[in-house]
Amino acid sequence: MGDSHRTVWVLSGLPGAGKSTTARALLRRFPLGLHLPVDDLRDFVVSGHAPPRLDHPPEAVRQFALARTAAAQVARLYADAGFTVAVDDVLWATDLELFAPHWAGLDVRPVLLAPGLAVAQDRNSARTNKSYDTRTLVSLIDGLHSQMSPEAYREAGWAIVDSAGQNGGETVEALLALKWPR
Repeated sequence: MGDSHRTVWVLSGLPGAGKSTTARALLRRFPLGLHLPVDDLRDFVVSGHAPPRLDHPPEAVRQFALARTAAAQVARLYADAGFTVAVDDVLWATDLELFAPHWAGLDVRPVLLAPGLAVAQDRNSARTNKSYDTRTLVSLIDGLHSQMSPEAYREAGWAIVDSAGQNGGETVEALLALKWPR
C-alpha cells in the first residue's frame, strides 16, 4: 500500500474498545508494521508501577507521560525506516499535542474506536491478553466512558469509528476507508 510511508496510526478508546486487536490486524496489511501499545511500555516498570486510576495520581501521570514519550520516539524511528506504525493507548482528544514535537512531517492518523460502554465492558471481560485480572478495569471503563465524548475527539481532528458490531477485520476496513488528512 503506497500510503504507508511514514504513517503513524494513533488508536484511542476505552479499555476493551479493540485498540490492540485492530492495530495488529491493520498492520498486517502493510509490508512493514510496528505495534506500540503504551500499556506494554508501562509494564516494563519492574518496581514502583503506578496503575491507571480515575483520580490521576501524580506518579501514574508521570509514568504515562514517560511511556507516551517513549512510544512517540520509537514510532518516529520506525516510521522514518519505512514502517507503518500503530500506537494504541487510552488518550484524550488533546493528547496528540504530546506527540506532535516528535512527529513533525509524519502522516499521523488519529482514530477513536467507540464501540460504546456495554460492548467495551463485554470485550474487557472476555480478554485473555492481560497479565492481570481485567475485572479491575470495570469501574475505570465506566468512569472513562463519560469523559471520552466522541464529539470532543471529532472537534480535535480525530476520526471516529463505531466498532460495536464489527470484528477486527471489519474495523480495519473502516479505518482504511477513512479519508486523510482530516
